[in-house]
Amino acid sequence: MEKTVFFVFRDEEMCFIHVLLYALDYAVSGKVLKIVFEGAATRLIPRLSQKDHPLHTLYEKVKSQGGIAGACRACSAKMGVLEAVQQEGLPLLDEMNGHPSIRHFAEEGFTVLVL
Repeated sequence: MEKTVFFVFRDEEMCFIHVLLYALDYAVSGKVLKIVFEGAATRLIPRLSQKDHPLHTLYEKVKSQGGIAGACRACSAKMGVLEAVQQEGLPLLDEMNGHPSIRHFAEEGFTVLVL
C-alpha cells in the first residue's frame, strides 16, 4: 500500500485546502496520506475546529478517516495552541526533542513530503 505523509509548516488556509483535498483523494484510491501539523501550521487547528469555518467540513472528514497523524508538541506550545490541539484530540508528536520525527515515518514506509 502506498503511504505518504505531509509535514505542513505554513499557516495558509488557501494552501491547506489542497492538503485536505489530497488526503481525501488518496483515501478514495485506497492509499494512505497522513498530515502532520508543524510550525505555524499548528495555528490552523483551532480555526479549522470551528464549525463555521469554511474548511471545517473537509477537516472533519479527513480527521474522521484517520488522515491526521498529529501535531508537533513543541510548535503547538510555542504558537499558543497546545490546549486547542489537545481539545481536538489530535496526537501530540514529540519523539525528537519535542518535535515529530520524519525518520519515524520513513521507517514505517511513508514517503515524506515537507510543505
